[in-house]
Amino acid sequence: MRKFRWLVLLALLLWLRTTFHAVDVAEFAYVTRFGEPVATLDGATDAGLHFKLPWPIDSVRRIDRRLQAFDLPAVESLTRDLASRTVDKTIAVDAFVAWRIPDAVAADRFTRTVGSPEAARRILAPRVNGKLAAIIGTLPLDDLVAVADAAAIDERSRKLRAKLLEDDLIAKVREEYGIEIVDLRLRRFGFPEAVRASIADRIRSERMRKVADYESEGRQKAADIASAAEKESRTIEAEARAKKQTVEGQADVDADRIRNEAHALDPKFYEFLQKLKTYQTLLNETRDVLLLSSKHPLFDLLLSPPGVEKK
Repeated sequence: MRKFRWLVLLALLLWLRTTFHAVDVAEFAYVTRFGEPVATLDGATDAGLHFKLPWPIDSVRRIDRRLQAFDLPAVESLTRDLASRTVDKTIAVDAFVAWRIPDAVAADRFTRTVGSPEAARRILAPRVNGKLAAIIGTLPLDDLVAVADAAAIDERSRKLRAKLLEDDLIAKVREEYGIEIVDLRLRRFGFPEAVRASIADRIRSERMRKVADYESEGRQKAADIASAAEKESRTIEAEARAKKQTVEGQADVDADRIRNEAHALDPKFYEFLQKLKTYQTLLNETRDVLLLSSKHPLFDLLLSPPGVEKK
């Protein structure tokens, strides 16, 4: 009998223990009384020990208030062809969603409408994938595959992420389910096996176009350099010829001046030199016959050399 009383006392103590519950800083405590919500305690402000009516009158359901993330199923979408204004190739996109329960009001709404993180994934995945497919369907394939470096890839992902976050999908999800979508990130773009060959051809074509652009730019620069060099060489040659003519002209002027100055010092010696040049010319032309008088002035040098006076 005494043992029975101890068992009853122990059971009573355990039952009274259920009147206390602790709230962790990383969770919401959703308190219900006979299934009806009584209070929602936020661990950010209400962390600690709290009192409630014992089980089964009151019960506590705990909801994680930390940031949670999950991978979205790969979504395939058709891209646009701007040239023909039709659909283009199919592209597959992998992404993930980061979400959380922001406050106690949202926690109450989440518990009433969703209930668990697994159910939240089932709700968010088709909605986000649908919006992602709709956005990709408005873009040409070249905007998604014609990317040359990591910076361009990051910029492309950032723009797609901004379009997803600017949409009213975030506001609707929070209003209906109490879920705050914190971030949407694109992991990678993939291509189904059926279109990989055409994608590779598109990439090769893009690279060949860039090669042609680089070669054309190189040829144009080479032509510009050659033209500039030829023009500069012509300018240098013209300046050199002009300088040569100037120097030669100045040299002729200086030579004439020096010669005239020298002749002015001794006119007879100058006349003597001129006659010697004339003799040299006559003697060189052996086939010519000249009939001249012995009294011709040309023979004065022979008949009366310089320094010899006539008698």
